[in-house]
Amino acid sequence: MSVDSVLAKAVDLARAAAQEVATANSVGDHLEVLPEDDRVATHYFACADPGYVGWRWSVTVARAARARVATVDEVVLLPGPEALVAPAWVPWSERVQPGDLSVGVIWETPADDPRLVAGFTGVDDLDGLADRAPVHPSTWEIGLGRERVLSERGRDEAAHRWQDSERGPGSAMARSVTLTCSTCGFLLPIGGPLGQAFGVCAQVMSPADGAVVSLAFGCGAHSQIAVAEREPTPEPVTDFVGFDVLDLGHS
Repeated sequence: MSVDSVLAKAVDLARAAAQEVATANSVGDHLEVLPEDDRVATHYFACADPGYVGWRWSVTVARAARARVATVDEVVLLPGPEALVAPAWVPWSERVQPGDLSVGVIWETPADDPRLVAGFTGVDDLDGLADRAPVHPSTWEIGLGRERVLSERGRDEAAHRWQDSERGPGSAMARSVTLTCSTCGFLLPIGGPLGQAFGVCAQVMSPADGAVVSLAFGCGAHSQIAVAEREPTPEPVTDFVGFDVLDLGHS
């Protein structure tokens, strides 16, 4: 699409319009004019303001049918191809990452979170040890139990996240040892399906103390690493030598 000849020549008109909006001396050289539609075009001027390097003043002009003069439609300041601009806006709920939650911060869970399913159904995610709990979730009444419980998707996401974490088999700590948590006496088992692959570490000397660990994780504080019994070192024996005192008299 070619630029209307009348609009292409309206450089002075566009510059004057930009100068009315811009601060003093911030409208620089004319860069180009591009067609927008029939009898509509936009003139671009460099922005001379040091705070807007790479930005451009955009002035759109138009001409009515059979008219011989151009009129100004709008004047805006736009970023050019090399302009420094702010990153795309991301909602707060997507900016916050695991570990960002601090004291006083409230994190809302969406009502349609796929990681959760409705509770009070007699079916939940607590198996194994929970079956022997004094108040088992399947016997909870309305108002006493949990409104939502972990769904299969939520459980699987947690399993993948824990498996790929620093407490998983691929971590540097786990790769540096041969004994795994599955054979460690400090491992506390957990119930439910996740108990088949994870447990809780109870070794105070382990970097994973109190954390969920993969059964394939391992560290240098495994319970099977015992102090080797050393053979007693013989004590040195001292032979006391006796002596006699001789009276040689006086010479």
